[in-house]
Amino acid sequence: MTRSRPPFRGRARSGSAHGSAPGQSPGSAPRGAGSTGPRQRLTVFGRVIDLPRRMFHAEGARESGLAQLSYTTVANFSIDAMLAVALANTLFFSAATAESRTNVALYLLMTVAPFAVIAPIIGPALDRLRRGRRFTLSLTFTLRAVLAVILALNFHSLLLYPCALGMLVLSKTYGVVRASCTPYLVPPQLDLVRTNSRLTILGHVFGSLVAGGIAAGVAYLFDSREVLWLLAIAALVGAYLCMTIPPSAEFHEGDESASFAYFGHDGGAGEDNTVAAASAPTTPIRTAARAGFAQMRRVLTRPLGRDVIANLWAESSVRMLTGFMTLYVAFVAKSTEDAAATEQVAMLGAAGAAAGIGTFAGNALGARIPLGHSTRITMTAGVAATAATIVAAFLGNVEAAVVLALVAALASALGKVALDASIQTDIPDRGRSSAFGRSETALQMSWVLGGALGVLLPTDFTIGFTVLAVLSALMVTQAVLTRKGTSLVPWVGGNRPRRPAPESS
Repeated sequence: MTRSRPPFRGRARSGSAHGSAPGQSPGSAPRGAGSTGPRQRLTVFGRVIDLPRRMFHAEGARESGLAQLSYTTVANFSIDAMLAVALANTLFFSAATAESRTNVALYLLMTVAPFAVIAPIIGPALDRLRRGRRFTLSLTFTLRAVLAVILALNFHSLLLYPCALGMLVLSKTYGVVRASCTPYLVPPQLDLVRTNSRLTILGHVFGSLVAGGIAAGVAYLFDSREVLWLLAIAALVGAYLCMTIPPSAEFHEGDESASFAYFGHDGGAGEDNTVAAASAPTTPIRTAARAGFAQMRRVLTRPLGRDVIANLWAESSVRMLTGFMTLYVAFVAKSTEDAAATEQVAMLGAAGAAAGIGTFAGNALGARIPLGHSTRITMTAGVAATAATIVAAFLGNVEAAVVLALVAALASALGKVALDASIQTDIPDRGRSSAFGRSETALQMSWVLGGALGVLLPTDFTIGFTVLAVLSALMVTQAVLTRKGTSLVPWVGGNRPRRPAPESS
């Protein structure tokens, strides 16, 4: 009986000229020698697809609940970008220059002006929200989904303005409540400042850029109505994601509300802030009532420290400039009659790209630089943005406007990081959540002011930038005076402790 010939496997292992690995053709390179087989290509593709998830879950964000909050942040940025795309085509691009200015002015009058009245109430009202923050976040998305459907069905009617107002208020409400929830979801590997920078970067990349690009493509291929239906779907997804945020984001016992105003109470840490007491005779009942009222006022309206207020003034000046640039450059481009449509789009694209690069670079840089002297950073950002505005006013051309957009976005991002750092350092734990919400409301109001000026001022770079330079210089001066202990504006300047009083044990 003859022996059967052994299989060819041995020669394949020996690496002879005829030995090819199973599944390889003869003469091909062995696996791992530079070739990318189907399995390797699938692995690389899977890693690329999984990259966003790993970005959201990195550094303990999944365990702390920050990842879930990051998803809702992206959803909020996405909705804002989709609404901007839908309204821009109706109010601006599809209309003539004079008509578009009238449309946007009417939009500001019926939408932004009421919001300017409501916004100062949103922060204090939400500060009193003791329970249900996750539900409130989810409700802001749910109501925006309803408004998007109403807007899509009545797009060319006057319902556009109240629906847009409602969506704007709900978006800002989300921002205030999210700022109050963030301190409770910071993972041990991060601090609050870098957490806020991370949320902003993720929101801009995956929300403004990716979702906004998708919305622009839908508007180009179909119509603005379809963008609103897409917005409604994104809002419903955001509502669900809000309910996945862990319960630790809710209100904690002992939390306090922060206040911008200071009327002489609440002595600061390490400073001589003694206020002369009234010399009128007092009774035990009056003394007890006065002490009780003072304690209640301290608890409900713990004033922000001098450094925080100074940083807020400086950052508000830059935020006003970014709001101005957002609308003003668009109107200047549209009013340039001797420019072709492609040149107008190129002008808008250059300014938008510069602002995007500045925002991303500012947040990335802010997450890496030391923030021990936050006031220096905000003051430098405010002065740099004001100086760039003055130079742009003298030059008065498109190139200067593009550079100004870059500088303003970079300064705004860096200033916001430094402001967050000062709040984290100077505000006691119990008042920190409220302080973030109040500061966010103030910055949003500054942006609204800049946007209104961008519509109302003449479409001449020299005139527009000169007005903004004067206003920005005044706000930066107020920031410097606040830092030194004085003020141009009563109650919201430097006549206060440098830091709030420490928490009583």
